[in-house]
Amino acid sequence: MNARTVRATEPEWAGDDQEWWDWYMSLAVNLPGPGGVPVEAPRPRPVRAATSGEVAGALHQPYLLSEREVERFRRRGHVRLPEVIPPAVLAALAERADQLLRATHGLTKPGRLLALEQLWLTDPLLRSVALSRRLGDIAARLLGAGPVRLYHDSVLSKEPGCGRTPWHRDADHYPLDSPSVCTSWIPLHDVPTEMGPLACLDRTAGSPALAAAPAVADRAYDGFVTAVLRADGVTPVPVPYRAGDVSFHAADCFHTAGPNRTDTARRVLSAAYYADGTRVVARPTAMSGRWTDFLPGVAPGGPAASPLNPVVGRP
Repeated sequence: MNARTVRATEPEWAGDDQEWWDWYMSLAVNLPGPGGVPVEAPRPRPVRAATSGEVAGALHQPYLLSEREVERFRRRGHVRLPEVIPPAVLAALAERADQLLRATHGLTKPGRLLALEQLWLTDPLLRSVALSRRLGDIAARLLGAGPVRLYHDSVLSKEPGCGRTPWHRDADHYPLDSPSVCTSWIPLHDVPTEMGPLACLDRTAGSPALAAAPAVADRAYDGFVTAVLRADGVTPVPVPYRAGDVSFHAADCFHTAGPNRTDTARRVLSAAYYADGTRVVARPTAMSGRWTDFLPGVAPGGPAASPLNPVVGRP
């Protein structure tokens, strides 16, 4: 699958979710790397994995979100929060993610980004993450728009040798007609720079040319964003993540992630949230993937409130 087989005006992606990710990753401009032996990734210290009950209990507890962190999110479009996920909970989630990825994709797939989506529908442990009060309430408070619903959840595994994630903003991919949308990014382990941590562009640093330019379904868009940032002298620097950190970024926040130059997969849980009362855009496109899997029975222009979009957080 490559960019030339897709037109952004198509109403819906014709393949499956993994085919969409394979296509999407092909849109990134990847410069030649240093080559040689992959960097050895840090090995996590052994931690007793929490039971399913302990996971649910920990994620039901509120997180003490400060006014400064809320203000930072609203001003910059993204915020990183420390120690959101306890070590024992992370250990349990990492184990389950490994089991599910192996069952679906087998052993490592060098050079690819592997994705599993809508896991909360079939896996009780990951359901406790997607529907958790802790994460949902954080999203609701950051957005400041009342209760929030779940759009979808996912596990993303950037395998060793996988290249860059192209520059993008989620508003161009979620078919949601609202600015009150955000995404959580939950690493299941430490993520050093060599592993490709998330890098977000501050709203205050973005050029008006970026905000005004429509997304296109080919490699030219990633190159365009890179060129605009270079011309403006803006170079977002990816910062390593510590296990337990969780970041949230708004739908209008431009972000990317570097290549994984280590010998270990970079694994992340993610969930997207939006304000209750949001409607689907009038004309979704293939840029939104198989969006009807996440909003079954919802027509373009209709309320984004299917049985698969429960309210999961309140401010």
